Amino acid sequence: PPPPRLPRALPPLAGLNRGEGPRGARMRGCYATPPVSRLGGTGPAMRRLAPLLLGHLARARSWALVPRRGAAAPASGEEERFVFLEYEPEPSEAAATATAPRRERRQPGREWRERERGPVVVAAAAAGQPDHSVPPSGLSCSGCGAELQCCDGAAPGFVPAEKYRSLSESAAGLRGAVCQRCWLLTHSGRALRLQLPPEQHRLVVSAALRRPLRHGRGPLLLYLLDVLELPDPVLPQLPALLGPDVPAAGLLVVGNKVDLLPADSPGHLGRLRQRLVTACVQAGLREAPLVDVRLVSAKTGFGLEGLVSRLQRSWKCAGDVYLLGATNSGKSTLFNILLRSDYCKSRAPDVINRATVSSWPGTTLNLLKFPIINPTCDRIFRREERLKEEATKTEDQLSSEEKKYLNHLKKQGYLVGRVGRTFQRQKGIPVVDFDPDALSYSIDEDPRHSPRKREEREEFTYNEVKDARWCFDTPGIAKENCVLNLLTEKEVKLVLPTHAIVPRTFILKPGMVLFLAALGRIDYLEGEKSAWFSVMASNLLPVHISTLNNADAIYEKHAGQELLKVPMGGEERMKEFPPLVPQDITLKGIGTTEAVADIKLSSAGWVAVTAHAEQKLLLRAYTPEGTALVVREPPLLPYISTIRGSRIAGTAAYRTKKPPSLVENLKTTGKR
Repeated sequence: PPPPRLPRALPPLAGLNRGEGPRGARMRGCYATPPVSRLGGTGPAMRRLAPLLLGHLARARSWALVPRRGAAAPASGEEERFVFLEYEPEPSEAAATATAPRRERRQPGREWRERERGPVVVAAAAAGQPDHSVPPSGLSCSGCGAELQCCDGAAPGFVPAEKYRSLSESAAGLRGAVCQRCWLLTHSGRALRLQLPPEQHRLVVSAALRRPLRHGRGPLLLYLLDVLELPDPVLPQLPALLGPDVPAAGLLVVGNKVDLLPADSPGHLGRLRQRLVTACVQAGLREAPLVDVRLVSAKTGFGLEGLVSRLQRSWKCAGDVYLLGATNSGKSTLFNILLRSDYCKSRAPDVINRATVSSWPGTTLNLLKFPIINPTCDRIFRREERLKEEATKTEDQLSSEEKKYLNHLKKQGYLVGRVGRTFQRQKGIPVVDFDPDALSYSIDEDPRHSPRKREEREEFTYNEVKDARWCFDTPGIAKENCVLNLLTEKEVKLVLPTHAIVPRTFILKPGMVLFLAALGRIDYLEGEKSAWFSVMASNLLPVHISTLNNADAIYEKHAGQELLKVPMGGEERMKEFPPLVPQDITLKGIGTTEAVADIKLSSAGWVAVTAHAEQKLLLRAYTPEGTALVVREPPLLPYISTIRGSRIAGTAAYRTKKPPSLVENLKTTGKR
């Protein structure tokens, strides 16, 4: 039979598969649609379907067909090409995106770049009306730990009053719900600015550590620091934060994000670990019960199986476990991966939601927790057997899904680990309810949909948690004098590296200048010979080389523009951004293969300087006013300048070179 004919008033639907949903989405792009006259005759089913589709589209927006700009009129018999107009949000949604910058017109080749960068994060105001008469719930958001409430839209844990009431009246209630801020961070990539006191995070952590002892033992403190931020600004504050009234059973220092750093020479991990030990001693932690120092990657899983084994060996000498650290150190990411490892009770992942993870500092606002499994002798034996079996496997013996996941992690980091689970809860086969009324209807009747049953949320029993030890995720301690405090959410996404850093090396003569975006600048003022400057920063931050005579003019013209990229927003943005302030630095070269020092431009990254032996260099480094500039001696990766390709003719740059990735606890076959 001929295909049914749609009414002429029905707009083409080819673009709906490309959109993100009827509400809050922007639908752009060209879509080829056949003329309506080609769609054949109409039938009873299609006559009933057309009003439903038209009504659904009319509620979103009255659509119009607009010829593609610059396109010629189609010839007879050819397919016409149209552009869907942008969707205008509802009034409540418009308020949520009032402060969002206008999107730039999509350009060829930009789609893949946006996928690489991740979702665009913009500041947004709280959407939805508060109800000041409703008291706080007393329950915590499962994403950030803040108390759920609907009385103050600018406070943590806010849920719009209408949603708050509907959740409260449901069978499950507010237990397991997330606040509006966590929902926007997870689903829309938007961050709400909250009115938090400056000492809020520190007070929450201090109060948690001074809780009464449980099990008659003090807590084990797991301090997580970002190895890219060495020297860690919060580590020296740890002794004062603990104080004599915190009876800690032990302190385990973990260096995170080692997957972002390339191996500049054999044994670089041992050298990084020794730098952590030295940092702990300099912070005054030599007298504290320092249990161990570890290197991990909470994102790719490197070193985490060893960390779990180390934590389980500390079971008998400690009570609960607290994750401590500065903002953006990766505590919530580590919390989530431990939640799905052998360190956690097997049923906990079905009961406890994952913590909200975001690049915006201060995502976690209160305590989150999961119960730790009791490492009995039988469980430790079964776990060791699993690890031995997995260590004998090669990459060719993995399943297609495991290979795909490993390749995904290899693109993000140099060091990759496989985190498995020995103790998993056996789930029963789900029972499918057969509803004949929902499946039997005549051609003249609309299908009837029975209401879907709400799945009951699982809860722990009393016996499961009465003697349990808990692992707590705490709010991050804010870093002072940090450049991230001056940036918007979108700028933070560009500055913080999320993929393996590819070193960029340049050879500069005296009188040349290196710009790292508009966040840092290094002038090579005096020296006898050329020197090498290796940039270790996010791959999305541009590096620009100039002469000393043109440097000021370039900054005035291009700061806030596309050439220097961050900050972004043009002249208006730069009016409120602090100026760059200089600091003179004198260095003495070691050799052409070993860097003498790192010039750390706050949290934007650092530049390793390599010069000829005994050569003296006079440099002038700039960072925004109010941020910290650190000269790190010895450098974190002293041989980083050797990781470079050939010289690019006519420029000061070398071609970039990315070292291969290494997979932990996997047998290598000798192939690369």
